[in-house]
Amino acid sequence: MRAQATPGAAAGPADAAAPRGVNQGVPPVTYGQGERPPRGDYGRARSDYTCEQVGAYSATEHDIYRRLFARQLQQLPGLACDEFIAAVHQLGAPDRIPRLDAITERLRPATGWELVAVPGLIPEEAFFALLAARRFPVTDWIRTPQEFDYVVEPDIFHDLFGHVPLLFNPVFADYMQAYGRGGLKASRLDACELLARLYWTTVEFGLIATPAGLRAYGAGLLSSAAELPYSVRSDQPRRLAFDLARMMRSRYRIDSFQAGYFVIDSFDQLFAATAPDFAPLYDQVRATIARSGEIEPGVVLPGEREFRA
Repeated sequence: MRAQATPGAAAGPADAAAPRGVNQGVPPVTYGQGERPPRGDYGRARSDYTCEQVGAYSATEHDIYRRLFARQLQQLPGLACDEFIAAVHQLGAPDRIPRLDAITERLRPATGWELVAVPGLIPEEAFFALLAARRFPVTDWIRTPQEFDYVVEPDIFHDLFGHVPLLFNPVFADYMQAYGRGGLKASRLDACELLARLYWTTVEFGLIATPAGLRAYGAGLLSSAAELPYSVRSDQPRRLAFDLARMMRSRYRIDSFQAGYFVIDSFDQLFAATAPDFAPLYDQVRATIARSGEIEPGVVLPGEREFRA
């Protein structure tokens, strides 16, 4: 998968009198730039957008999962962070699409998280509320054979292989819950798009600096056969040091390789960055955007610290 629409998405068309975060049978819209609308059967979801996992997958669907898993597993050494590699086996047998409750049986004792099925991308408040409760939403459909190398939005392979292993890491698991709690507050401050950009540049497409060199920890990279080596080794994209305000000003595309990535020094740095109250930061970022505009993908500003492949 090259890229997928951000889970920090706004609710789709709805009755203005209905409370936000309540399923009304419609897909969300996305903040990132792209031409394809989200897909999924939202009519089968509960009010919180969770649903029962598909009862049975076809032999073709299991085979797609098996081949995707085998391809990505082979790529991990030298490209993925050690924490991810150490935990990927927690997904269970790679030859078939697993049941989410089976992974939850291992995940809950490790970090207190559980997995829940959803029909696809979900609105921002529903997404934030699940994360705040340490419940990670997993899309339960898998891409078609024609989409084997490219699917725009997250499917079950992306969500399981890309996101779930790092939920076994206590520091990253705490960061994800803190992000959810911060998202609920951001929704009251009309700042969800700014926070969605943070999610995109960390959880989905983040890089980490290690003694052995740059490594990927973002799920959009770890689940992508083509963008994983591109993000770490290519000379084309720009790689900038982690900077909250800068990331919230940065635009991105959801249907192509990223033109730029942001690099953290450690997961502790990422978690510490979510601890302060973001309300003053949102005001600062809005003022900067009003004065100097948003930053287009791949642009490097004067004085910014870059990392080379």
